[in-house]
Amino acid sequence: MAAMKPSELLEDAFGRIDVIVSRVLKDLDAQTLNWRPEGTGNSIAWLLWHLCRAQDEQLAGVAGIQSVWSAGGYAARFAFELDPADTGYGHSAAQVGAVHIEETDLLHEYHLAVLAQSREFVRGVRDEDLDTVVDTRWDPPVTLGVRLISIVDDCVQHGGQAAYVKGLKRPN
Repeated sequence: MAAMKPSELLEDAFGRIDVIVSRVLKDLDAQTLNWRPEGTGNSIAWLLWHLCRAQDEQLAGVAGIQSVWSAGGYAARFAFELDPADTGYGHSAAQVGAVHIEETDLLHEYHLAVLAQSREFVRGVRDEDLDTVVDTRWDPPVTLGVRLISIVDDCVQHGGQAAYVKGLKRPN
């Protein structure tokens, strides 16, 4: 059996994000999607939107391509009262509340489009690419390999939080 290539490992990791997101969205109604623990916590809608936006923008940045959010017209389709470039970092409770989604299908569609672009990119990553510095604002500078693992880690954490919130919300 041949050894697994880093690109194959990364593609598998991004695929695991899909498993989490798809399970959370399965049989989810709009009320549960937008419910906020204690009235001010992060909703499933916000958690999964932020997961997708962060993955989308960070991947587009290292790949040197346009984000799915921009290229696919998702900013207009979601029509949030937020800056179209917003990804959710540092959101206040009011900004979290601005992420209200009535159709899980639209969120799932956006997630699948981001996933497809991410998997396509990592399929083409060569082993030597992983050591390429992609962000010099940090000490030490961030390599492509570190950034990709960071993206996966962040997405898995937010996906787990969304699953937890789904478990908290009980039908009335």
